[in-house]
Amino acid sequence: MEIRDLRSFESAARNRSISKAANELGCGQPTVTTHIKKLEQELSMVLFDRVTRPIGVTLSGQMIYDLIKPLLDGLDSLAAKTSAAEEKGPVIIAATPDIIPHTLLKVVKEFNIQFPDVFIKIISGNRTEVTNMVKTGEADAGIIQHPDRGTDLDFEPLFLYERVLIAPRNHELLTKEFIDLEDVAKHPLIMMAKGTYTREVVEEQFQKKNISYDVVMELESMDMIKKFVALGMGISVGPKLAIDEDDLEELEVLSLANYLPVDQAGLLTLPGKNFSTPSNQFFDVMRQVLA
Repeated sequence: MEIRDLRSFESAARNRSISKAANELGCGQPTVTTHIKKLEQELSMVLFDRVTRPIGVTLSGQMIYDLIKPLLDGLDSLAAKTSAAEEKGPVIIAATPDIIPHTLLKVVKEFNIQFPDVFIKIISGNRTEVTNMVKTGEADAGIIQHPDRGTDLDFEPLFLYERVLIAPRNHELLTKEFIDLEDVAKHPLIMMAKGTYTREVVEEQFQKKNISYDVVMELESMDMIKKFVALGMGISVGPKLAIDEDDLEELEVLSLANYLPVDQAGLLTLPGKNFSTPSNQFFDVMRQVLA
């Protein structure tokens, strides 16, 4: 028993006409007749009274019609409902805490303008956590800086991740013509938590040069760090992308590109993954915004 046979029977029974059923289904009358006869053979029952005009269903035919009509209606709505659900997402993006409130926020704002009905879910994690979420399919994509080699994931570079010194305005460090990491380490440091990538990069450079340093605060976000730096509680090293124009009223920044690596950051995805339409739309918007 095939769906096409049931559709031919349902249309003919509802229209009380083989020709009308053929027109409705977009096929020839012989095709509809063949489908109905095949169904009758499989069910071992006569479904139509072919003597009367217009044709009518038999008692058995009416019983079969009442059974299959909800089934076919459900199948017809299934594709429409599935398509509508996919068009609304969600798009699940994992990213590091420093990227979410700045670079990712810009992308989400533009995406919401272009696709206001799509739901976006954002998950925060360090680089390792983001990578694992992409690998396991928990996230459609990740946005990180400098992915580890050998992750077996696709990486599309979209923006640079430069690290800068962040200090209160008129801080003594900023009056020097040249500064190096030794100068930075002489001051109390306010940093992201251990295990975050920039923290690891900075501490690795300190240790290579055998430089002593003192981390006086470990905070969960660059926005919190900026507030405490502005209070004069210490200085910090963080991504340039975390500095907004308004921050420069209370802070000053200085590039550390001569001392710390400038990484590429971008989109991390699972090779061969079948992305939804909203996911692909989000990726396109991200490329537009960060181009």
